[in-house]
Amino acid sequence: MINNPFTMVVFIVGIVMIARVLQAKYRHDRHEDGASLARPDPEAQRLREEVKALKDRVAVLERLATDSSTALEREFEKLKGRD
Repeated sequence: MINNPFTMVVFIVGIVMIARVLQAKYRHDRHEDGASLARPDPEAQRLREEVKALKDRVAVLERLATDSSTALEREFEKLKGRD
């Protein structure tokens, strides 16, 4: 075993240095560009697509709500059955 205190200190410093290098390497691999390099999460992808679809629907509703054309008013009247 290790009987010399100097050898023990060098051994401990070596272990700490190797641990820091490995820790930095794995941290860099996991967080490159803020995302994990592991396979993409299908649930997250599905949620992104759903949010995009909802944004598109909201855009259409906003356009309908702010549209002041008379054609739209006529369409509403037809739907109400007052034509």
